[in-house]
Order: sequence, then C-alpha cells, then structure tokens
Amino acid sequence: MVSALLSSVTAFIIRVISVLGYPGVAFLMAIQTMAIPMPSEIILPFAGSLVVQGRFSLFALALVGGLGSAVGSSLAYYIGYKGGRPLVNKYGRYILISQHDLDLVEKFFQRFGNVSAFFGQLLPVVRSFVAFPAGAAKMSYPKFVAYTFAGSFLWSLVLGYFGMKLGENWGVLREKLHGFDTAIIVLILLLGVYWIYRHVKNSRRS
Repeated sequence: MVSALLSSVTAFIIRVISVLGYPGVAFLMAIQTMAIPMPSEIILPFAGSLVVQGRFSLFALALVGGLGSAVGSSLAYYIGYKGGRPLVNKYGRYILISQHDLDLVEKFFQRFGNVSAFFGQLLPVVRSFVAFPAGAAKMSYPKFVAYTFAGSFLWSLVLGYFGMKLGENWGVLREKLHGFDTAIIVLILLLGVYWIYRHVKNSRRS
C-alpha cells in the first residue's frame, strides 16, 4: 500500500513539473512545507535530472525551491502565529499539549530559533513541520523567512545537483534517503510515545 501511494505521488510530481516547469516546482515545494506529504526527495532530484536536458538551470531551480518553501512555510507560520496559543487554550488538552509545553517551545525558538529554522529545512520530514511551532513561538518573521529560504535554497541546490548528476537514474537518490526518512519517523514516534506518557503521568498527579 505504501509503495502504491509513493508511486502515485511520484507520478503526480513528475506530471506537475513536466507541465508547469519552475512554477510547478515552487508549488510543490510550497505544499511540502505545510505538513502535506509531498517529498522534496522526489521533487528536486527529478527536477535536477531535467537540468541535463536544458529544461532547468540548477541555480534557478534552487532559487525557486527556496522561494516556494518560504511561501508555504509563511502560511504555516501565520497559522501558528495567529492560532497557536488560542488553539492550545481551547483544544490543547485533547491533543496533549499544555500551556507549559507551548512556553517551552517559545523559549526554544527564542534561544535557537534561527538555527532551528535553517537546519530544519535540511532534514527530511522535519522540514514540513518547522513553521507552525515557529509561528506559535512568535519567532521574528523576517528572521524566520530569511533562514527558511537559506536552508531550503541549500537543500534544493544539493538535491537538484545530485539529480542532475544521476540523470535518468535520479530515483536512486530517493531510495538512498528512504532509510534516513524512516529513522526520523521512528524517532518522532518514540518522542510521541514519551510525550503521551509524560502527560498521562502528570495528569494522574494533578
């Protein structure tokens, strides 16, 4: 089932980029940074493979990838900025997020926000979920969008370069990165289990 879903997503990505070109890359990268499963590990290597054909320029591809990510992340940031704390106040107990948790997130981004926004764009899976907590933590938007663009530009440049070098074999890169994706997902799941355990334990105490 997972394989069939990935094949469908890959076919959709190839179709969008083949028809729309640069706007298609920007559109897909914008979606990908809004917590929607649209893997950049497919978008960028495929687009990079078209550099060899003269369809794209590597630098322009990285620029478009960075801009698309900045736009998508900005929308997610805005949702977090406007709705973060009110949403936690109203619905936080249903998803095991407390005011204390949000305070910790705010302190984290106040101290490491720039680094988090930049390096978050260099990690598969994680890059899709950085924007909302950054907005909820009221991280400076100019800094957020600048570091998000810089990180995504670098990510797009690297994956696009490997796609260009691999040419028609660009799909090999996705297979190489799949193990890294899996490791990050497992880590997120383990952290999620600990999160639930901590909240259940604290609720029993109270």
